[in-house]
Amino acid sequence: MELTGRVIVVTGAARGIGRALAKRLASEQPEALIVADIDGTGAASLAKEVNGTSVQCDVSREADIERLVHEVESVHGRIDIFCSNAGIAVGGGPEAKDADWQRIWEVNVMSHVYIARHVLPGMLARREGYIVGTVSAAGLLNHFFAAPYGVTKAAALSFFEWLAIVHGDEGIRVSCLCPQGVKTDMLAREVSQLGIEFLTTGALEPEAVADAVVKGMGDERFLILPHPEVAEYFRRKADDYDRWLRGMRRLRTSLLSSAR
Repeated sequence: MELTGRVIVVTGAARGIGRALAKRLASEQPEALIVADIDGTGAASLAKEVNGTSVQCDVSREADIERLVHEVESVHGRIDIFCSNAGIAVGGGPEAKDADWQRIWEVNVMSHVYIARHVLPGMLARREGYIVGTVSAAGLLNHFFAAPYGVTKAAALSFFEWLAIVHGDEGIRVSCLCPQGVKTDMLAREVSQLGIEFLTTGALEPEAVADAVVKGMGDERFLILPHPEVAEYFRRKADDYDRWLRGMRRLRTSLLSSAR
């Protein structure tokens, strides 16, 4: 899809990948760029930098998403591209608190559902629109130190697959961004909490990830993989699931030993 002259919305835009993506998209000369975040001050600051409009929005609340979509469509008449980027991380396994499981489900999965629910009608009426979801390599390969994160990212990926299957012949384009490590505050917190440095190996700057997104959108590619090795790992998983699981167990054991 051509990006120039488009009405673009980016959620989770105050920092990290979302901020870099908004700034990169601004360079494509859109008709309008709307940046949304639960951090209204951060979104407003970014909006000034990119000559855009800011909206404070908690993506886990459907009412906030509905208001965001309504406001943009009321002012600009449409939304051409919606980058559903907001996400959070929760570590641990089944012992993680119910409240943490629920919160990450609401942000990492239901926010995408709410966005599709409210942005699709306009896109389908025009038979044109692009939804870009920030998922993670964890959606393809899991995350053995963070079950809530891996589970919700896999669910998000499945939802975007569904959108592409059901609406792909109706003019709706869908892409999923699935990077490994990205040098963001989220990664820094994860490394600090786990004490395992492997997460930073090969970590990319958010700007490099944003460049990959724009290129992927230009190619209208479903999977956008800034770390190309993820595709090979995913192929190995599909080729021999049991061998892949054994390899993941060995890797986990090795990393835990090196962290002691």
